[in-house]
Amino acid sequence: MNQINYKIRREFEKDFKRLSKKFRSLEEDFEFAKIASIEPYHVGILDNGVRVKKDINAIFLISNFCTEELKICKLKKFACKSLKGRGVKSGIRIIYAYYVLTNTVDFIEMYFKGESENEDRERIKQYLASARIGE
Repeated sequence: MNQINYKIRREFEKDFKRLSKKFRSLEEDFEFAKIASIEPYHVGILDNGVRVKKDINAIFLISNFCTEELKICKLKKFACKSLKGRGVKSGIRIIYAYYVLTNTVDFIEMYFKGESENEDRERIKQYLASARIGE
């Protein structure tokens, strides 16, 4: 049973499909990142009930987009088996919104640093605008 309710935006799904063609293990790696990074960071408890210490270098809040109820986060430590020898320094980044009150993660963007150096801040702004009108 997941501690967090996960949602995937259409734009994220497109990013994911495109990158999956290049990195075949991405689907499995993505599921592992949820359990090993996102849930411990926000909930602090693994499925077996053990409280874990946050890896403060795995997830970063993206400044200027966060409130008390909504955190826009970047997962930087993403292990991708298709990128052998890199471990969590694969260069794959995940941008997501974390809703504190409902314990929900909404995935916004996935990118590879070899193709794009930073997150798409315009996409984040569009996401926040659509979230305010209840999309």
